[in-house]
Amino acid sequence: MSYPVVLLAAQSTVWLVPLWLLSVGAALGLLVLLIIYGAVRLVSRQRGQWLASTATEGVLQPILATAVLLSALAVIGTVSTIATNPSMWHGIWNSATRVMAVGSYEVNATIPKETLDQPIAVSFRGSELKSIEIVTDQDIYISAEPEAVAKNKAMSVEANDADNPETWRKGRGKQHSFGTHVDTIYVTNERAVPAKVSIHWVTGVEYPEVIIVPETAAALVGLFAIYFLMRLSMPKISAIALATSKEAIAQPLYLVTLVLGAFALVLFIYVPYNTFGEDIKMLKDSGLTMIMVLAIVVALWTSSVSVAEEIEGRTALTVLSKPISRRQFILGKFLGIIWPLALMFILLGLVFLATVSYKVVYDVRETSSNAAAWQDCYLEMAKIVPGLVLAFLETVVLASISVAISTRLPMLPNLVICASIYVLGHLGPLIVNSEVGKEYAMVRFAASLIALVLPVLEHMNIQAAVAAGKDVPIDYLGWAILYCIMYSTVAMLLALALFEDRDLA
Repeated sequence: MSYPVVLLAAQSTVWLVPLWLLSVGAALGLLVLLIIYGAVRLVSRQRGQWLASTATEGVLQPILATAVLLSALAVIGTVSTIATNPSMWHGIWNSATRVMAVGSYEVNATIPKETLDQPIAVSFRGSELKSIEIVTDQDIYISAEPEAVAKNKAMSVEANDADNPETWRKGRGKQHSFGTHVDTIYVTNERAVPAKVSIHWVTGVEYPEVIIVPETAAALVGLFAIYFLMRLSMPKISAIALATSKEAIAQPLYLVTLVLGAFALVLFIYVPYNTFGEDIKMLKDSGLTMIMVLAIVVALWTSSVSVAEEIEGRTALTVLSKPISRRQFILGKFLGIIWPLALMFILLGLVFLATVSYKVVYDVRETSSNAAAWQDCYLEMAKIVPGLVLAFLETVVLASISVAISTRLPMLPNLVICASIYVLGHLGPLIVNSEVGKEYAMVRFAASLIALVLPVLEHMNIQAAVAAGKDVPIDYLGWAILYCIMYSTVAMLLALALFEDRDLA
């Protein structure tokens, strides 16, 4: 038996744990959807039937099937974890039930002069305490029980300021004296003047990685909610989008890209990158780039087939002869392209997460380092999720441009123009900031014009963050989403303007 197969079996309890937590999140999201369906069906049987039929149409059908498969894996993983590692299961369960109760808190109080055991209401568990900072303008004593000063069990805190607080952090210095459950802190002020006290504490669960469970559940429920709202608020546009998405998924190219993408992601694990311990970074960069490129190819091909060829083949004229406007036709086509792209990112993204988690364990042999923990696998997985989101946003931008071009040009010019935009969208900002752009005004002007008119796709590239091992901030993702929405809106307005006076006869 080859070494990778042996490692796959021996270390499955390590690299599969993050995937198990993700599966639990999918199972929780599916449970929430079932509860919502049951409630709606009790109120209105017709609405319940509509929800059931909508949830099994178009791209929601494979997403629902994937959620069911992950739920089965969640059940198997839960039973296996309880049987083989009950202590870890107990810790994960406690962390899951307490994940919403921890965080950062602060309380301010004024302690009168010569006061013994002034109570201050707080709420935390000593085992969950990560750090505590105390700022006071007088020397005080703090304890978790009354009369601790007389017993010489209180913590002495000298006068300080906000720039130099009395600080305790978990794992540094002596253990704190707080008990298991703390709801009151007693402060003693022996000075002849009042003391202003500010207490700031941070708590965290034993396994903070369980946050992936509610996040995955929220993502699944949110995805279905967006689809349902779109179907309710835009029925005609949704009908066109549904037909377009079914057509895109039925194309052989779509299945071929999924199979090739999954095979390549698995193959990347065993590719020798020769980076002296940095293979995981190369794997993440290669995987993100490949998924995005495959999705862009599908987006450009689908937009050309569903828009340009339907216009040339007079199919669009037949559709527009019904009570459907040109605006609804274009927007429906665009949304019908986005949904299959989202499905591709979900399916290949799950395979990518699995390969990244396994790569952490596999690289132990390559680097001869200590055995990896499942938390290490989770950390590497979590770092690539923002990259998948940004890659999807970049694909959406290019898809909107491709739809606009498809209203006037056939497939080949569309592919060439979008490929050029992809290259220039990444190179434009680099040229502006390069020494060449500073030295030659014409080059700088051309690069600035490109960066102004064309989408700045380089903002959605996290190769530098991956190479440096840095996390992508949430606010950066927010601005990227806003930029994607704004640029896609502009592209759709251009598409509507180009298609409005297009002769379809």
